[in-house]
Amino acid sequence: MTAILIIIIVFAFIFDYINGFHDAANSIATIVSTKVLTPFQAVIWAAVFNFSAFFISKYIIGGFGIANTISKSVDIQPGDPLAMYVILAGLLSAIIWNLITWWFGIPSSSSHALIGGLIGAAVAHYGTLKVIVASKVIPIISFIVFAPLIGMIIAFVITIIIVHLSKRSNPYRAEKWFKRLQLVSSALFSIGHGGNDAQKVMGLIGAAMLASNYIKNFNEIPDWVPISCFIAIAFGTMSGGWKIVKTMGTRITKVTPLEGVAAETAGAITLFLTEHFKIPVSTTHTITGAIIGVGATKRLSAVRWGVTVNLLWAWILTIPVSALLAALIFFLFKVFL
Repeated sequence: MTAILIIIIVFAFIFDYINGFHDAANSIATIVSTKVLTPFQAVIWAAVFNFSAFFISKYIIGGFGIANTISKSVDIQPGDPLAMYVILAGLLSAIIWNLITWWFGIPSSSSHALIGGLIGAAVAHYGTLKVIVASKVIPIISFIVFAPLIGMIIAFVITIIIVHLSKRSNPYRAEKWFKRLQLVSSALFSIGHGGNDAQKVMGLIGAAMLASNYIKNFNEIPDWVPISCFIAIAFGTMSGGWKIVKTMGTRITKVTPLEGVAAETAGAITLFLTEHFKIPVSTTHTITGAIIGVGATKRLSAVRWGVTVNLLWAWILTIPVSALLAALIFFLFKVFL
């Protein structure tokens, strides 16, 4: 049991690292596309604030509620000899889906891949949908729609307000100020990204520790787990993910520094709200919705809807595909166990 727990922890950190470079685009796409920072400067900037989210979650918010939600999303029985393989299958499925979508430059959700993987493997093992904890999973699934919608509405409103307040400003001076403000807005979004996504891996490790009886309660999770998760996602962010940066920063709609501030601020507000309510959401969905909201303030045709529809298909398919893949991986485990 100890050996499989170690394997899960190792793959969890690998997933966390992949999540970082897969989702780096969420934090830096607009700041790179507006040429406020170079790609290298941007990933360093984002990584620093990804890690700083650990201190905000622990000492200001006062806990890791998202991690706790993830750890209880499926009803895995402690002491079940195959429970650890359920978690490992879900984790491997999420890693594979992340790598596939990264390769094709598709901004999909790492968190939904993880949830889908856990659901698929658990249902494959226990043979019933009752293993899904509806009170935890339904809000996660519903925010596939709500997170980008909230981000879009907030971004639309913020953009309208900013445009109204700055309409008499000197365009050159205004752009310089918005480039400076974009450093702040991208930092806020990176904090939201780190606080949201690093906790998902922490929740998975917590679920494995509970299933193996290493801990009896999620609150007993050792301090090195959250610290390591936030470090792993920060290092992953520093590794880039340039194909997705291109999609997020240029292919959805053309973004100016003013619009970058609006999109990142809206995304950060959405992430902070959902963390407050302990709902794991997709940072990818959130910032994409915010960018669409910004583009829609100019005219609806400013949004490249063909690209957006392709992204929506990836979002819809993430949970079922990762669930089916995890079920297949679990059945392969059973063959060789």
